[in-house]
Amino acid sequence: MSAYPVFDPASSLARPITDLTRLTFWLGFGVFLIVVLVLAYFMWRYRHRGADGEPGQVFGNTRDEVSWIVAAVLLVAFLLFMTVRTAAASSPSTAGGTPDIYVVAHQWYWEFRTPDGAVSSDELHLPVGQRVLLDLTSTDVIHDFSAPQLARKIDVIPGQHNRLWIEAARPGTFSGACNEFCGPQHAWMRFTVIAEPPAEYRAGQAARAAVAAVSNASASRGAQVFARVQCGACHGVRGQPSAFPHDGAVGPDLTHFASRRILAGGVLTNTPEHVQRWLRDTQGVKPGARMPTLPLSGTEISDLTTYLEALK
Repeated sequence: MSAYPVFDPASSLARPITDLTRLTFWLGFGVFLIVVLVLAYFMWRYRHRGADGEPGQVFGNTRDEVSWIVAAVLLVAFLLFMTVRTAAASSPSTAGGTPDIYVVAHQWYWEFRTPDGAVSSDELHLPVGQRVLLDLTSTDVIHDFSAPQLARKIDVIPGQHNRLWIEAARPGTFSGACNEFCGPQHAWMRFTVIAEPPAEYRAGQAARAAVAAVSNASASRGAQVFARVQCGACHGVRGQPSAFPHDGAVGPDLTHFASRRILAGGVLTNTPEHVQRWLRDTQGVKPGARMPTLPLSGTEISDLTTYLEALK
């Protein structure tokens, strides 16, 4: 990930925004420099000279005032023109298109669903070199989807479906976040965009669309803990037994939990140690999260972690 993603566009949709940002900066810097130089000149030119007394006082100069006003209007008009052009280049029409990925914002995580049944949390996969149409909505408050290296940002509003094209011109991992204050854990509502070559993306997508396969026999005890504390009331695990036919409506889908890189909107990376920390003190790690701190013993936490890390 770039330290300054807005200056490292990885998409033809993001590049016009970067170019406009640089243009605005240098124009602003130029105006600042002119003002400073003019100010410095007049401070020197009309400095106090002792016996000479005060310099002559000028009260208004129509020509100079009109010149400054015209220059400012032309500069603003130019920036307006460039902004309209940039908006058109970075926001192709989404009318009539069929969404490739459905994005649902929650307090505080991102859910990504594809028509083939694949579900992921806080991790968006894209094929390199292909524009992908997103359909975005929210389950609670207004959020804002922003992946600055790949596309413009867009508000995500409850009860409304906004659409946005996104594209990655090169393979890589790119950062994303919510850019609209949405509650105490707004800062930890992040996501990762993983751009993969088309063949690799298709293979990964087929795996993500499949049901969970638990290959670790020692995870059976964790599966029993998962069922006993009723984790399925909030989390779905496709392909695994559940007493809740509509599971996954509240918390993130856990079908391929072990393959994900981050937890809880980016608070933690996905390692067994961090999973145990999350299960042991959820509210301490992310205060205000909808998941309560569960009354689990150390053995139960270890078994449940083993089960979650086996969901591939």
